[in-house]
Amino acid sequence: MRFEVPQFIDVEDKIFGPLTFKQFLYLVGNAALAYVSYKFLPTPFWIPVSLFFIAFGLALAFYKLDNRPFLEVAQSWLAYEFKNKLYIWKRSPPVLKKQAPLAVAIPKVPEKVFTSETVDTLAHNLDIMDTSQ
Repeated sequence: MRFEVPQFIDVEDKIFGPLTFKQFLYLVGNAALAYVSYKFLPTPFWIPVSLFFIAFGLALAFYKLDNRPFLEVAQSWLAYEFKNKLYIWKRSPPVLKKQAPLAVAIPKVPEKVFTSETVDTLAHNLDIMDTSQ
């Protein structure tokens, strides 16, 4: 038996016309918030608040920044804003303690005197080692 492998499994299904379920919820939720602000706030206040909710709903539903959904961008921005930050403006070099120089007596090593016999012996040993490989 042959089975067909699904191709576009990462694409969300369109449920409400051209909208996915998430997009529909974002738009309906923010439209409801805009309506609530219209009902409960006086006229000079409900207009900017409603415009904000409508713009935010449209951004959540359709806007992508660098191919990332607006919700992820907003979450990243909020996490950055409210997280603790460490600002280091000038890094000072570590303080080194000055130590007194160590007084160590270095023993004198007697110099080895190479004679022609020792040089010949070393050359012979090197020749033997070279031919054995």
